[in-house]
Amino acid sequence: MPSAVKNAKIDYVIGVDGGGTGTRVRVALQNGTLLALGTAGPSALGQGVDSAWRQILVALTVAFQSIGLPLPSWSRCVLVAGLSGYGHRPWREEFLALNPGFGSVVVESDGYTMLMGAHSGKPGVMVTAGTGSIAEALYANSSRRQVGGWGFPVGDEGSGAWLGLRAMAHAHAAQDGRVSHGVLARKVMEHCGGSAQALLAWCSDARQFKYAQLALLVFEAAEAEPQPDPVAQALLDDAGRALECLVNVLDPHAQMPVAVCGSVGQRLLPRLSNALQSRCVVPAQDASHGALMLAMNYGETME
Repeated sequence: MPSAVKNAKIDYVIGVDGGGTGTRVRVALQNGTLLALGTAGPSALGQGVDSAWRQILVALTVAFQSIGLPLPSWSRCVLVAGLSGYGHRPWREEFLALNPGFGSVVVESDGYTMLMGAHSGKPGVMVTAGTGSIAEALYANSSRRQVGGWGFPVGDEGSGAWLGLRAMAHAHAAQDGRVSHGVLARKVMEHCGGSAQALLAWCSDARQFKYAQLALLVFEAAEAEPQPDPVAQALLDDAGRALECLVNVLDPHAQMPVAVCGSVGQRLLPRLSNALQSRCVVPAQDASHGALMLAMNYGETME
């Protein structure tokens, strides 16, 4: 982390990790001393820009309450937010336009903030799979590249939502009799109400976050005793290959350290090839820490 932000206009620097499952914030002093952490609901831009700001402010309220301090003047704060949905320019511009008064707001991709946190700002590859998925690399020449992260339902390969969508399609086929009614199909049916009408009702308003919850059922079915569900096993293998493909595009010569992040990514680690696993490193920090590192940098140059 940078040594110190020497700017009399700044009281706090704030790093935000905003995804489809939840929001995490870190609040620090100018000199980088961590003061507080806060959490709130999802702040992915695709779930609504107004909602994203609302959840960020909730998380900040939680953070300051945890250390017994009143909310500061936002005008004396630098905030860097790594947000899912960053790649869609209209959402990004709307988010900046709705700034509730922060002295400086910078939006980055959640992949970049995760990359910065995972390798402490050093060169490397990061692939993350949680509700969604994305991969990004920072190279020795300071250039960066992102792959994946195109969003649900067409992208986010290997993610929780990607797994959940496929688990639901399998349950539909089982309900029709097109495939056998195995452990995974039964778990999905039970989760959604147990009938064809219940499945239709569940799907009618399901979005990324809701589908991602079905990924837990895929892992459960793949580990079922006495006989793991072969469909669930195959889905997890496919997810692992999808994440590995993202890494290979970013580092075709297999020379860089790789951090596998996110709840789903971590559970898929054993399904990656031995060659890739040998390059995997434990992430140094999380995305909120990466965002805080960037906030320190931006704070140094804030006028």
